[in-house]
Amino acid sequence: MKLLEKTVREIRPIDRRWVDAAIQRQLELTKPPGSLGRLEEIANRCAAIRESFELTASRPRIVLFAADHGVCTEGVSAYPQEVTAQMVLNFLRGGAAINAFARSGGIELKVVDAGVATPLPVSCDLISRRAAPGTRNFCQGPAMTADQMTAALETGIEIACDSALAGCDLLGFGEMGIGNTTSASAIASALTHETIAALVGSGAGADDASMARKRSAIQRALALHADSLATPLGILRCVGGLEIAAMCGFCLGAAARRVPVVMDGFIATAAAALAVRHCPPAIGYLFASHRSAEPGHAHLLAMLEQEPLLTLGMRLGEGTGAALAMKLIQAAVAAFTGMATFAAAGVSNQ
Repeated sequence: MKLLEKTVREIRPIDRRWVDAAIQRQLELTKPPGSLGRLEEIANRCAAIRESFELTASRPRIVLFAADHGVCTEGVSAYPQEVTAQMVLNFLRGGAAINAFARSGGIELKVVDAGVATPLPVSCDLISRRAAPGTRNFCQGPAMTADQMTAALETGIEIACDSALAGCDLLGFGEMGIGNTTSASAIASALTHETIAALVGSGAGADDASMARKRSAIQRALALHADSLATPLGILRCVGGLEIAAMCGFCLGAAARRVPVVMDGFIATAAAALAVRHCPPAIGYLFASHRSAEPGHAHLLAMLEQEPLLTLGMRLGEGTGAALAMKLIQAAVAAFTGMATFAAAGVSNQ
């Protein structure tokens, strides 16, 4: 836990004075006050994150974390577990939606094996940080050991820090893992105390029977682990996933290096919510990309007091929402840094 503890100590709350200074600069730019709406808020917060008006967002990177879930043995998913590994290979071949989005947006994509059950071939395009061959069935015991959880958390921290050192100035993250909406729903219930019925959606197209099994599995898991769910790390260890742990660490690592980080959908936001519950100042570094069609996502966003940038009815995961939102953030930064001031342009102000 030493790296986790060190990282948390390095995360400072966003300094409101930088936000206020950015607001004043917005008033000097050649546009009516507030006319760029939320794009102004985005740029102002980026300025506070970086503690600079010399902002850039020219080196965006999305990191995609993949892992499997033992709870799949409960019949909670419409797809067999082998699909996780098959989709990782699809990512590496460039054939998934996130590949298309990343190519169109000029976004670098990294793929991480955080705990895929099926062995994957060695590839220079795959970061292999497999803490275990998937989690255990959390209906029968904790999803992972403390050591496995720590290894996955540290993977996320290290990859975020490495990305910052490589010059990435805008980070995003997403996931792949059959069964992980079940895990995210259990996390959401433990964090928000909302009913399971209010949180559970169809995930990757689950039918009514699968939905019933999913709700039952979550109910049993929350009862089994009730004594361990008082802390975010207890929740993560008992009902989380290895890719969720890695994403949680990624949020903390990005915040420690003062890099804006864009959450994807429901599962990614569950990881971010755990990070914020463990280290509240991390919230200032996070941007919610979109509002997923998964019902639990809205409850997590409300807990984080985040208004997503997009609402498109998406529920794919893979970092697809993050890729779209990154273009908005880049536009916000470009306007903040590239527009002329009234004085420089010789334009009369109010």
